[in-house]
Amino acid sequence: MKTSFELNAEFRDDQGKGASRRLRHLGKIPAILYGGHREPRALALDHTRTMLVLENEKVFSTILLIKVGDATQAAILKDMQRHPYKNQIRHIDFQRVEDNETIRLTIPLHFTGEAIAPGVKVQGGVVSHLRSDIEVSCLPKDLPEFIEVDVSGLSLNQTLKLSELKLPQGVELPELNKGRDPVVVSVHALKAQVEETPVAEAAAAAPAAAAAAPAAAAKAEPAKKEGGKK
Repeated sequence: MKTSFELNAEFRDDQGKGASRRLRHLGKIPAILYGGHREPRALALDHTRTMLVLENEKVFSTILLIKVGDATQAAILKDMQRHPYKNQIRHIDFQRVEDNETIRLTIPLHFTGEAIAPGVKVQGGVVSHLRSDIEVSCLPKDLPEFIEVDVSGLSLNQTLKLSELKLPQGVELPELNKGRDPVVVSVHALKAQVEETPVAEAAAAAPAAAAAAPAAAAKAEPAKKEGGKK
């Protein structure tokens, strides 16, 4: 099991809105640690130190080490409530991590090969990222830092779906079990190019139509004369 970050915490006995409000006034964050077939434990973390750790986005997609005194517990950050307009964390939920139990966590996607994709390099298209992260399910030892998405083989108007991603050993995607298979990335033409094509076709057709008009009029003229003789 790999852990990248350590958070110092302390147990707290007082709970409820009033207790949480008092903690925040003292510069601390109310938190809860649950899971692992044990009773939930209420925690308090130093707000300033925790904010410094949370500046690294990897905190949200890796296993953390919660330290209370001499005891430590591996955990993942499952939920975090922020103040609507202040730079303040209101509450954090941590889930205990056990070596032999599957965890579910959202991790980032890293896209590679965009510059050499035929749809970009040869056909002048652009790459659109429709997903930036995905939820994975695996044992803690198999948790990847990210999932790599290789788009080097995509041509214009081609896509990669969730089911087409190459996953590390032991990693699954829970979303696929729900019958959904969304597009993760696509290569498409620029909007300006799409709009210019009908205009160009209309412009090319205009001279031909103008040239055909006199010929059509000439054919119609004898018919009028013959009709006059009758």
